[in-house]
This record gives sequence, structure tokens and C-alpha cells, in this order.
Amino acid sequence: MLVFSGRKSKTNQERVEAVILEKYNQYYRLAYSYVLNEADAGDIVQNGAYKALRGCDSLKQPEYAETWVYRIMLNEIFSFLKRPKVLSYDALCEEQDVIGEVREDDYMNVDLQRALDGLPQKDKAILILKYFEDKKLEEIADILDENLSTVKSRLYRSMKKLREMLST
Repeated sequence: MLVFSGRKSKTNQERVEAVILEKYNQYYRLAYSYVLNEADAGDIVQNGAYKALRGCDSLKQPEYAETWVYRIMLNEIFSFLKRPKVLSYDALCEEQDVIGEVREDDYMNVDLQRALDGLPQKDKAILILKYFEDKKLEEIADILDENLSTVKSRLYRSMKKLREMLST
């Protein structure tokens, strides 16, 4: 556990720790929805948690800790996706086996996942936060550091694109 000196840092650290523990599964699901790999999703969440705890003294308003940590997790996801993917031959074979093991009841989920993957990252984030994490549009705007009207227009535009992709 990271320990900081000073009262404000201690309060921020306690609040950030509580948020991470409470929302850990949601952060993991969010990461997994982007990378589709359990180990990578776990690494992303662990790195995000470390960065949140390490930087918790920069949190100016502890009541926004949840939004602040979500933003850190999304930044971790986006930076992970930008890295070049290097796989060993064994890992590549294992990944191909996992892709081939789609159950019948997963077909709709596979189609939805492919359609979501076809959207820009921020649009995908809005849809996931809204429909899979049950976040309000105002919370999503805070998490993504976007204007509420921008989030709304991206949501509606993304839903239209998603419908078009799924109907073909």
C-alpha cells in the first residue's frame, strides 16, 4: 500500500482506495470490453489503480474520486490499445483457440462486440458507460471530460451507427 504524508493526501488516499475496491469489477469489465483478454484487462486495472493511488494527492475534490478514477482507467485502456501488440507463437496459437471457442449463445454478443469495436474509442466508451455500466450522461461527460451536449450527440450518432452495423 502506498502511504502519503499530510491530512489531505491521507483523506484522498482513503477515498480513492474505497472507490477502487468498490468499483473494481466495473473497471475490469470496462477494460475487458476493449481488450477481450482477461490478463490484459487485469493488468490495465492494476496499472490504473496504481496510478490513481500514486496520484491521489492531485485530486482536488474527493467527492469526484469515482469520476477521476474512471478517467484514469479509460486513459490506461486507450494507452494500452495504442501499444503495438507483440505475441509469442504460443500466445498467438492460444489466442486463436480462444477465438474459435465461441458458444452458440455468444453469437449475438460477438456481433455486438464487433460492432462496438468498429466505433471510435470515445464513442464506444460512451455506449459502454451508458448501457453496460448504467452511468448517467452527466457522469459520462465528467468521466470523459466532455461537454454534456457533445456526449449526447456522440451517443445518438453512435447508436445510429451501431443499428446500421447490426442490421446488415
